[in-house]
Amino acid sequence: MDLQLVPLERFQDFLLCLLRVAALVTAIPVFGGRQVPAQFRIGLIAAVTLMLFPLMEPLTPEITLTMPGFGLLIVGEVLLGLLLGLSARLIFTAVELGGNVIGTKMGFAAANVFDPQSQQQVALMSRFQNLFAMLIFLALNGHHIFLRLIIKSYTILPVGYFDFSGGAMEFLTNLTSSMFVLGVQFAAPVLAILIITSLVLGVMARVFPQLNVFMLSFPVNIGIAFLVIGLTLNLSVLLLRREFDFLGERLLTLFHLL
Repeated sequence: MDLQLVPLERFQDFLLCLLRVAALVTAIPVFGGRQVPAQFRIGLIAAVTLMLFPLMEPLTPEITLTMPGFGLLIVGEVLLGLLLGLSARLIFTAVELGGNVIGTKMGFAAANVFDPQSQQQVALMSRFQNLFAMLIFLALNGHHIFLRLIIKSYTILPVGYFDFSGGAMEFLTNLTSSMFVLGVQFAAPVLAILIITSLVLGVMARVFPQLNVFMLSFPVNIGIAFLVIGLTLNLSVLLLRREFDFLGERLLTLFHLL
């Protein structure tokens, strides 16, 4: 490390800056996942910190901390990253919820695949919707929001000034409840068509008792579901664009509440 970039008398401030950058970079939904190698994240955090530290240095309070005080600040920066990661991750959780509902209704309830981000078995349609949301997130430069927030966070929330007794928890609770509504919005078009399809198949079963509706429903539901998903991709993009456009505003609101 070049000591000309990081003076010894400001090295403690550099470590705090490194922790905040690490918290914000880890909170990015795509780069913070387990599918991204740890070496890449470490290199990205170090590079961003070295580039932004001259800008953030005047905003960092010049104080000398003891080891217990420095440890408390580390805990605060980690909590900040967790809160931001939760706020950003809620959008993708809503998308996965909608995909899970769609997959269950169309007959893919038992079709699971391995998700490298969560290291778990997830529903096939949930994984598809999650990948689709990630592509839209990158296409809209959503990760740039977090890079801009690094500088703004020091003007709004200096190091060591956390107050969880405010409205932050209430804000996160309301945000979580709104994500359930978003998940229903993603699943609504396909779910509505599949319900109508089930009604039609039920009527056909009454009119033609010899018809094996149970076996017929699987290919019909799958085919119609994929057709509706293809026709409503533009609607899904609009919903995701709206949520990602408001993501920066929500994170700034969270900063103010803290």
